[in-house]
Amino acid sequence: MSKALDELVGDVLDLEDIERDIFRGRSPQESLLRVFGGQVAAQAMVAAGRTVDDDRPVHSLHGYFLRPGDPFAPIVYEVDRARDGRSFTTRRVTAVQHGETIFTMSASFQRPEEGVEHQAPMPGTPGPDGLARRDMPPVPADRPAFTTTGKALTWPLDVRYVDHAPWDDTVDRPPRNRVWIRADGELPDPAAPGGRLLHVCVLTYASDLTLLESAVFPHVQGGAAARDVSLASLDHAVWFHRPFRADDWLLYVQESPNAGGGRGLATGRLYSADGTLVASVVQEGLIRRRRP
Repeated sequence: MSKALDELVGDVLDLEDIERDIFRGRSPQESLLRVFGGQVAAQAMVAAGRTVDDDRPVHSLHGYFLRPGDPFAPIVYEVDRARDGRSFTTRRVTAVQHGETIFTMSASFQRPEEGVEHQAPMPGTPGPDGLARRDMPPVPADRPAFTTTGKALTWPLDVRYVDHAPWDDTVDRPPRNRVWIRADGELPDPAAPGGRLLHVCVLTYASDLTLLESAVFPHVQGGAAARDVSLASLDHAVWFHRPFRADDWLLYVQESPNAGGGRGLATGRLYSADGTLVASVVQEGLIRRRRP
């Protein structure tokens, strides 16, 4: 594992049990000035999953980001065991910091069943080999540092853009993108106790990283994005369709069908390298132009 992935798995996603259905998480030592939304969603998924037996995998989560998170303070996750049915289990999670709710999530788990099957085909796409790896670009000289260390952030993910990188100076970019993404190192076997939940949580973390970029591409020139607009996730939903490994390459096909009213909507489909659709994502985010 890379150092960042080791910290994500071994510390950030390893929540502390405080009391029955109450957990505490922290942010990585190297963090954004506000908690990354994918981190909060992934930690909430850990909390929910710890109250459900391993034989019921999660099939969907729906979250709302209510307030920015403070990376210097712990986050407490409170789980409500809303329903334990014969086929489905439902959990509600509330993330609290400084006495205020910063995130809420509902997650649904299902006993495995056989049923009808179809999927949207994976588009023809070049593989990740040979594509430039994405690391956080340097902090613009005309903006204050936006990490807690004042340095570029090291992500626990290997991300490679097929079409456009957000800092490219390309103009007239369409509201869509394709990105190869995987954990930056080998994760435990999904068949191990808690392994499947860990891969789900890492994918949940990853699903928030690049999706809103598709809503911004048509409106700003690449290198000016960080200067010209501010972004914040408002809500986030993921449906898990089939088993996967988060440390194998996944193609993230992203598209924004609409932007308006200070918000942008983006949808994403995640495929394994063999073309299997493993998850779908929908997110709406706040998109505001910065004042000069």
